Amino acid sequence: MAAEGCEEMSGNGELEESSAMEAAEVPAPPPIEMAEMAEMAEENGSAAIATEAPVAPDPAPYSVPPATDDEEGEPPADFERLWKAAHDNPQDFTSWTDLLQYCEQEGHITASRRALEAFLTRYPLCYGYWKKFADLERRAGYNSKAEEVCVQGLQAIPLSVDLWIHYINLLLGTLDMNLPESPTRIRSVFEEAVAAAGLDFHSDRLWDLYVEWEKEQGNMRNAAAVLNRALKVPTQVYNTHYEKFKTHLSSHEPKEVLSSEEYEELRTLCRQSQKAERAEQAQEEEEERPPGEEEPTTPEGTDSEELMQKIREQVLVHRDKVYQDNEGEVRKRWHFEDAIKRPYFHVKPLDRVQLRAWHSYLDWEIAQLNKDTKDPNQDPSQAATEESEVTAQPQEGSGEAAVAVDDHRVRILFERCLIACALYEEFWIRYVHYLEPHSVDEARAVFKRACEVHLMFKPNIHMQWATFEERHGDLTEARRVLEALEKTLPGLAVVRIRRAALERRAGQLDQSEALLQEAVIESKEKPTLHAFYSIKLARLLLKLGRNPSRARRVLQEALEISPDNDKLHLNLLELEVSGEPWASAEAVQECVTRALAAPLAPHTKILFSQRGLQYAEDYSNSIQSVLSVYEEHQKLLNELGGTKRGAENGDEDPEKLSKSDDGSAVAVSAQVPPTMAHVPITTPPPPVMGTDMSAQAGYGGYSSWYQQPQYGGYNYQNTWNYNQGYYPPS
Repeated sequence: MAAEGCEEMSGNGELEESSAMEAAEVPAPPPIEMAEMAEMAEENGSAAIATEAPVAPDPAPYSVPPATDDEEGEPPADFERLWKAAHDNPQDFTSWTDLLQYCEQEGHITASRRALEAFLTRYPLCYGYWKKFADLERRAGYNSKAEEVCVQGLQAIPLSVDLWIHYINLLLGTLDMNLPESPTRIRSVFEEAVAAAGLDFHSDRLWDLYVEWEKEQGNMRNAAAVLNRALKVPTQVYNTHYEKFKTHLSSHEPKEVLSSEEYEELRTLCRQSQKAERAEQAQEEEEERPPGEEEPTTPEGTDSEELMQKIREQVLVHRDKVYQDNEGEVRKRWHFEDAIKRPYFHVKPLDRVQLRAWHSYLDWEIAQLNKDTKDPNQDPSQAATEESEVTAQPQEGSGEAAVAVDDHRVRILFERCLIACALYEEFWIRYVHYLEPHSVDEARAVFKRACEVHLMFKPNIHMQWATFEERHGDLTEARRVLEALEKTLPGLAVVRIRRAALERRAGQLDQSEALLQEAVIESKEKPTLHAFYSIKLARLLLKLGRNPSRARRVLQEALEISPDNDKLHLNLLELEVSGEPWASAEAVQECVTRALAAPLAPHTKILFSQRGLQYAEDYSNSIQSVLSVYEEHQKLLNELGGTKRGAENGDEDPEKLSKSDDGSAVAVSAQVPPTMAHVPITTPPPPVMGTDMSAQAGYGGYSSWYQQPQYGGYNYQNTWNYNQGYYPPS
């Protein structure tokens, strides 16, 4: 078993067919317009850009699957080592293929079975390994287990034509066809196969196998019925079905091929036509017949070869219309199908051209559905007949049937897309959005399949699943999804925040607080994360718990661990400022003093000093206290450097002066709108009353410093950005 990641192997454990073989099997595309050719060239000529592969977290502890009763003895020598390498890093595809190759080389059924079970649990879309697993059980004499493996594989990947054919061939090789129930079972499996995968663009081999099997059973009418259904399905080699139908019809009597209803209808029609032609011909011959000679008689109840030929011609007239309509459907889809270069699953990333090709195909197919939804009476007979015959399920109402057919096609295309793009959550989420208006349970099943099988380490889709469950009222399931995600990816801050928010929205404030408190305790060894959770907890206690004392204590304890965290200082200052002015003045100044004494950046200290000055200006009862705070602020500016002070205070370069309308010079600041008067904030306060009024700019100027844009409000700049990444910035 060669490694699946090698270039000569497909993503499903099987050798890829050569390009020559593919060219021999695939017919030429139907004629397309020049505009479509240009679109194809543009699509295929785009540059391919590989996307990044996902990174797995720390794996679970190593363990070996339990043994079963029919297993051999001890596993091969290197099995434990290879098993541990694959289990420790389950997203390392090469480790798995090395393990599977080793087990196959050793010929140890127990080791092979364990390795295949574990591998297919992690990568169930690799249909080639399901086939290998079934062959393993069959060679060992476990035919029933081989059937179980195929059934399990088809549940995981029902669109796999190869796996359906493998399953059918397995049954043909193991069932006793002399028993009357065996053909019935085979036929039922064929019906299940065409119902699940019959609308796939590459399902031709499945239809052909079904037809040939019916011929082998001597059921020519059933074989023709299967060909009739295949004629309505747009597939890659759609034209071969029509050729086979014509050959089948010409090789047998119409009565043996057509249904009794269709045969009697066409026979009656052709006889009437034949009688009319004979009556006209008889009239012409009567005039030319010698006197006394009688008209030749034709035996009643016999069908002439001429009548059979007329019936065949009428059958082909109807089938040709079906074929032409189907060719039109193939022509519409051909350039979409041609753009898809890797329809099977593989862990290697798809380039952007391939991803765009799938999105474009889905857009078009959904647009076709919307067109039929808006105008369901627009020639729906063909679509209605197609769905009922392909899936053997009758539809009621021609307009509704047309919509049902298109809906089924959209779902089939989504399922095909989710094989090739199983590792891309955007397609899973798009499928959920499509299904949710039709069925919440079906949308939930897609989320479950994505999160529990293919995207276990992608947190975004798990959180969207939890949001989906909460939106539909299932809080228990939403909690379970988030808890499972946190166990899979421990330490992910956004998940804990989502859990706390879920409990808060559910009215469980105590549980929300407990989750944040637990996160604060567990993150003490990580100061940045500890500060993040502390701020969240403090805000919950302040805003919803109405308990500022506890919120203050949480922030103060966090500052003991992270005294250099400016966000903690800012949130504590915000808490104090939000209180009553008569009771918070001293606490606000303490916050400012603490921040100025902390190892913070100079510009951050200036910001705290300015906010303390603003608070004193707004709420202080004494002008002396305002001036005292102002003087301290000026000292800080001088200590941190005149250049910084000049920039903070808006001092302008002389070259930036411009003339106003009245000829006076004004400063033009790049940061201040032209309509806003610029007032410097460092002019000293007035020494005495009654002096020049221009000197009064000191006190009157600094009081409005915070109106300038660079000091406007609290100037929080998305403090954490935790929604832009999974962990707070360090």
